[in-house]
Amino acid sequence: MKGLLHSLETFGTVDGPGIRLVVFLQGCPMRCQYCHNPDTWEIGVGSEITVEEILTRYRKNRSFYENGGITVTGGEPLLQLDFVTALFQKAKAEGIHTCIDTSGAVFHPDKDAILAKFDVLLSVTDLVMLDLKHIDRAAHQQLTGMDNAHILAFAKYLEKKQIPLWIRHVIVPGITDDPIQLERLGKWIGALQNLQALDVIPYHTMGLEKYRALGIPYPLAHTAAVSKEKAMEAKMHILRGIHAARELFTES
Repeated sequence: MKGLLHSLETFGTVDGPGIRLVVFLQGCPMRCQYCHNPDTWEIGVGSEITVEEILTRYRKNRSFYENGGITVTGGEPLLQLDFVTALFQKAKAEGIHTCIDTSGAVFHPDKDAILAKFDVLLSVTDLVMLDLKHIDRAAHQQLTGMDNAHILAFAKYLEKKQIPLWIRHVIVPGITDDPIQLERLGKWIGALQNLQALDVIPYHTMGLEKYRALGIPYPLAHTAAVSKEKAMEAKMHILRGIHAARELFTES
């Protein structure tokens, strides 16, 4: 079993609990306007790597990963569903904590064969970090090139399977920072019983040079970066929605 790799990060600290080996897989079906890794988009390219090669890298630094584990990200790692499953099956056999950082865009709730594969993967997955780009369907389509129906269905599926869930949301000026939509997002995720954490990420412009190097127009070239203070304000709107949803659940 071989996967197509973009890169490896040996000591990741923001991709799940603890210090982690972060596996960036190649390929992504989405075209998020604020994506800072456009070099991960192309499907069918990348460096071939085996499950055993990844685990060998992990074992070499295992003492550093005592409270961490392995995270697969991208790109969109679930484009390589079979490879991630094979990696996680062997990782769990060695007692390694497994985490997926995903957009959920490749989930298909109406395809039984794909659901069966997801069931196998989730049986060896300890945590999912789900990037929710926008709660509004039309706005999500405009921002990413895809609507969010499959993504929201994936979140509900994770709840059904009782997989711990961390939500990530990027705050982009004029796009994902509307207080009404943020509270709406909070109410939606607050109803999920498997929600464990919320990470609100301020938009930055660090990907601009990659776009220039690749000769790709950067859609948000005139959009200013977001301060940590503004991101915290946005997070409070989401938290208000979460609390409102949890209060309704408690009352019912």
